[in-house]
Amino acid sequence: MIDVKKQRKKEQDKAKTRKRMNVTVDPANYIYYPAKKQLDYYDNDTHQRVVIYVRVSTDDVKQTTSYELQKKYYEDFVVHHPNWTLVKIYADEGISGTNMDKRKDFKQMIADAKAGMFDMIICKNVSRFARNITDCIGIVRDLAAMKNPVGVFFESECIFSLNDDSQMGLSFLAIMAEEESHTRSRSMETSLRMRLDNGIPLTPKLLGYTHDADCNLIINEDEAPTVKLCFFMYLYGYSTQQIANALIALGRKSYLGNIKWTSGSIVQILRNERHCGDVLTRKTYTPNYRDHLSKKNRGERPQSKYLNHHPAIVSRDDFIAVQQLIDNAKYRNKSYLPELRVIDSGIFKGFVVVNPRWAAFKEPEYFQASQSVYPRVTDDDIVTGVDKEIEVTVEAGAFDMRGFQVTRAEFFDSNSRPAVSFSDRRIKFNAPCIRKFAPSTHAELLINPVERKLAIRPTDKSNRNSIEVSKISSKRYTSREVPATAFYDTIFSLLGWNRDHKYRIIGTLYEQDGEVAFIFDAANSEAYLQSFLIPIQEHTDDGTSTIQPFMSSGKRVRAIPEEWTRSFGRNFYANELSLSALDQQSEQDWEIRMEGRLYEAGKKVNVTSFDELRAFIKQELAGISLQEVTT
Repeated sequence: MIDVKKQRKKEQDKAKTRKRMNVTVDPANYIYYPAKKQLDYYDNDTHQRVVIYVRVSTDDVKQTTSYELQKKYYEDFVVHHPNWTLVKIYADEGISGTNMDKRKDFKQMIADAKAGMFDMIICKNVSRFARNITDCIGIVRDLAAMKNPVGVFFESECIFSLNDDSQMGLSFLAIMAEEESHTRSRSMETSLRMRLDNGIPLTPKLLGYTHDADCNLIINEDEAPTVKLCFFMYLYGYSTQQIANALIALGRKSYLGNIKWTSGSIVQILRNERHCGDVLTRKTYTPNYRDHLSKKNRGERPQSKYLNHHPAIVSRDDFIAVQQLIDNAKYRNKSYLPELRVIDSGIFKGFVVVNPRWAAFKEPEYFQASQSVYPRVTDDDIVTGVDKEIEVTVEAGAFDMRGFQVTRAEFFDSNSRPAVSFSDRRIKFNAPCIRKFAPSTHAELLINPVERKLAIRPTDKSNRNSIEVSKISSKRYTSREVPATAFYDTIFSLLGWNRDHKYRIIGTLYEQDGEVAFIFDAANSEAYLQSFLIPIQEHTDDGTSTIQPFMSSGKRVRAIPEEWTRSFGRNFYANELSLSALDQQSEQDWEIRMEGRLYEAGKKVNVTSFDELRAFIKQELAGISLQEVTT
């Protein structure tokens, strides 16, 4: 049913509105102020200060023609507008439009615009102005928002940025310009990959080499001795800075033609595999076509390596040796080539001597060295699962210990027991451990990756594998943290540990004829977890948590192996058997100071002999004093 009163009220309101809108303006009492005339690129009646922006994306000689023609064309373009005054021409040559970092003139133009030096920018098209949509739209809007707006006229698209209807078209064209750059980048990447992976690697100019008529690398007899001297001096024991000083004193020129040598430039020579005749492709890559920043290729892009691609200046073995020395130099351990030594018998059978400053060896080398002293085993020899059942005969009157366990030492006062801890890329042996080594403050670290065990035995400072594990303070031996950055990740991988956790292992003392050592079994390691890494606790219906931490330790929670929750320790008779087996070992089996034999990791490296290194260095350094090299 229609409400007549509401209908009548609505009609009355409409009539009032119409009456208000039909207003008669009295000309005698009304003044109209028109808006200022909007600036436009085709307006010849308003004086405008204009600038021109020109850009070509490469520094190819052919692009120079385009560069000069653009400048000439727009100079004439301005002349045909009588009220335009050409303030300046800004030009970037050989610069990509996807990033502004290297566009010196473009950045200067924007700064001048904000300083009020001109009213309009003329550019050939949107892609010349910018190939990055964020830069293009952002800059145009910033210029339009200024107190005295500056417009951009894109001549090819006939778009003037200060026009209200220009934004949609400008945004679309900016997207197209950026995508065109992206497409070109992908095309170039595909072309480069086809070239590098199909026998046509890039071989740019390099010290020690020149290119023949077919662009193949051939040895430059004048420059090659400089390269060889760098490798030989480093193998001999000179530092990269001392090598740089020697080259400066000799007046040797770099591939750029100057005599400015630095430690970094020497490292670049020593790291370049092309000096040993090989070529490794795609060492770096550019992940972002917008900023063009290159990154070191760590497996993100495929690589190809061409061996014996061209004549070598130094042998591949010398090159490999130098790489190992450089890797170890980061950890102050560069005076000799790293080596692996494995102990083939005795209590330390299968243990490999470790230097925590070495970075040259990884998990496979340690496993291979350790396994080399064990007999080959087949699948039938491997026993998995729980311990074998032990047959026990109890004599009459003897106490039956079946069902009893020898309790783990970790359940008692473990702080008074020898232990080693791993945290923050450092290794630390506690006081009960290092005091047993007194008066020695240095020790030798060993690892058995097959049995997942660590060992430590005292040594003297002259041992090049020694680590300082303690220091004397107030006539007492106190523990010292051992930096182990080079070896830390490797040891965690060998022992199957999580790098987010700290670990601690209680050790077992072995002593023979005054010699002592400790062995630490990773199977008995305790982990210390940050509380936020503990899984969300599950609860039963009565609110009881099903996950309980063992105990807290500072800001971390102490965790124990799962099998510890099912028993207190080892079966009494199993423990007795293991002790009996130890008693039956010979004196040689217990020998603690047994030296490890050298293990060749991978292919044997035949480094140039010491005498040959010295003879070549002496020949090349003739005429300069040792003082010039070492200062």
